[in-house]
Amino acid sequence: MALYYQVIGSDTTQIWGLSPKRRIARVLSRLCGARETIRPLIDAPKPLPENARLLLIRADYLLDERVIDGLIKSTEDLVLEVDGIPVAAWVDANLGASAKALLENQITEPLIIRRVTPEDVSRAISRKLRKVSPPYVIQISPEKVREIEHHLFNESYKGVTDLVTKWLWPKPAEQVVRFCANHGIRPNHVTTLSWLLAIAVGFLFYYGHFALGLVLGWTMTFLDTVDGKLARVTVDSSRFGHFFDHILDLFHPPFWYLAWGLGLASYQPLLLKLSVMGTFWLLLAGYIGGRVAEGVFKEFVAGFSIFIWEVMDSINRLITARRNPCLILLTLSLIISRPDLGYEAITLWTLVSTAFLWWRLLLAVYRKFKGESLTSWLDNVDPKSAQGSQRWFVSTPD
Repeated sequence: MALYYQVIGSDTTQIWGLSPKRRIARVLSRLCGARETIRPLIDAPKPLPENARLLLIRADYLLDERVIDGLIKSTEDLVLEVDGIPVAAWVDANLGASAKALLENQITEPLIIRRVTPEDVSRAISRKLRKVSPPYVIQISPEKVREIEHHLFNESYKGVTDLVTKWLWPKPAEQVVRFCANHGIRPNHVTTLSWLLAIAVGFLFYYGHFALGLVLGWTMTFLDTVDGKLARVTVDSSRFGHFFDHILDLFHPPFWYLAWGLGLASYQPLLLKLSVMGTFWLLLAGYIGGRVAEGVFKEFVAGFSIFIWEVMDSINRLITARRNPCLILLTLSLIISRPDLGYEAITLWTLVSTAFLWWRLLLAVYRKFKGESLTSWLDNVDPKSAQGSQRWFVSTPD
């Protein structure tokens, strides 16, 4: 099937450095690239092929990527409306002219096409970002640029993540993302700097320069937030960029911990009667064990992240022994001038966290064996009625 699109109007207002036409082109390239190509209408043959489908979007409206994806996955002819105003259409080519006239407000006679809202074509849950947020369509205007950019930035943020990324980084990260977007700095540039900092931190820890290493380490973790958000708000993600960032996230923490242990002037643990290397092998086993539990749950048991199974799992993600919570423990240990206790603390916390993950995994296997269907709590929560700790992970409608 031949797919084409056309942006109706000529709005030049830039959101995160992108004009509406350029943003839509990037979104459609990402959504359709893995399935089939969708081309601008100006590149289409005349007349259009009989089986062609056409997506029409007004340039003065910003559509949630989930909404666009829902439209182009439909086999029906659809007109998307917001507050009764037609803002997009997904139709067979023979209805293209009529749908275009409807979006341009040039016809008043009824067009017999199903009218839908953003909620009709997309879901509030985003498992990729581990969050629930209502799908959006926003009218673009120059005076609302900062407001729209702020909304897009918030939408780019993961709902279930560690406590530092969730509550400390958002405000400064938004400013740095804006600087990068305005100066042509791309996500892979930021990730490359993160790689360099990660290597520098390892050397600093190894040579006992813990304070400077922690400063650079926290900077690296901040940039790890920036590159992902920059990729999402500028629609500039790539398979290589995802792999580049994921490999860094996966492999650098244990090397930091080893370097910290080897950089200690003395090691006098309170509970673990082990050497520095003995402690590290225990820590590494716990780290790998936790990652294995996460992977088995997602790939073989439930099909989604273990951290969005039940609310307690999402709360656990805030503090589980990943890099940022462990850096908090190392920082506190340096403040009290006992970096060796920090090394012991991250080992013990990693073991506790991994034990909890394996308990959750085994419980899930048991429930599945009994015939229960495993679902994420995010699938069933209503953003309007989220209560208590649920609200930490759900974006409520305005």
